[in-house]
This record gives sequence, structure tokens and C-alpha cells, in this order.
Amino acid sequence: MNALFLNNLLQFWKLFVWNICRSPIAEAVFRKMATDNGAVDKWRIDSAATSTYEIGNPPDHRGQACMKRHGVSMRHIARQVTKDDFMTFDHILCMDESNLRDLNKKASSVKNSKAKIELLGSYDPEKQLIIQDPYYGSDKDFETVYEQCVRCCKAFLEQHS
Repeated sequence: MNALFLNNLLQFWKLFVWNICRSPIAEAVFRKMATDNGAVDKWRIDSAATSTYEIGNPPDHRGQACMKRHGVSMRHIARQVTKDDFMTFDHILCMDESNLRDLNKKASSVKNSKAKIELLGSYDPEKQLIIQDPYYGSDKDFETVYEQCVRCCKAFLEQHS
């Protein structure tokens, strides 16, 4: 499960299964947009995974290459979601319906959960609700994820700034 965690300090958090493809891209895109808008100090931005597969690993090299082509820096090491995340972050944005189901289930077991859990794609002006995992795809698939994240993060920031 993957998600972007946002806190309106504001806090923003993205969550993904492995936390090495989609969520680090979304995290980096959101951080750059918030920085460019002079609002990065108003947000706590992070991402995490529900699985333990890639904990401690950097983002997928294809995602890093995509970000580099767009001049977006990535500084991320995969970590696993914790119960504290549901009490700390205001917004948890995930990539697909499986993530959404898993997150809502986890949140229901957290007594003081305050996070609003949504699909990042719900902010896409092109109505692409699901952000597909590019892991088994090509460089083009990472580019598609980047483009979706740009659209969604821009719309989210406009709505919540």
C-alpha cells in the first residue's frame, strides 16, 4: 500500500505497498511545488508503505531518473506506516482502491486517528482516479506517474493552501 502523508502544519503523507515507486515520486513532486510556492514550511511531507518488502531502500532507479529529467530532487528511504501516522497527519493520499481499503482498515484500529484518507487521483483534473504502479512497466510508465502526480498535487495544493 502506498500513500502520501500531508499535515497542515499542514501535513501530507502518501502511502504505497513498497514505497519505492509512486509514493516517492508524489512526495518529491509535492515538496517541489510547496517549495516553489513558498509554502514548504507549512507542510510536513512524507510517504510510507504498508509492507516491509523495501524498507530501508531508496526509490526505484527509474523513478529517480524520471525526477532528475524534470529537475525534481528525491531524498527518500522507504519506511513502513505506523499507527502514529494516522494520529499525526491530516491528509493521507493513496494511489489505488486497494491502498484505500487497507488504509481505512488500519485507521479503524487507531483510536485517535485524525487523517482524512483519500485517493490522490481524486484531485486529478483529467479524472484519472487510479495511479497505476509502474514497477513492472517501462520508463514511459514512470513518466505517466510523474505527470499524474503533478496534476493531482497542484490541484490539492490549490484547494488546501
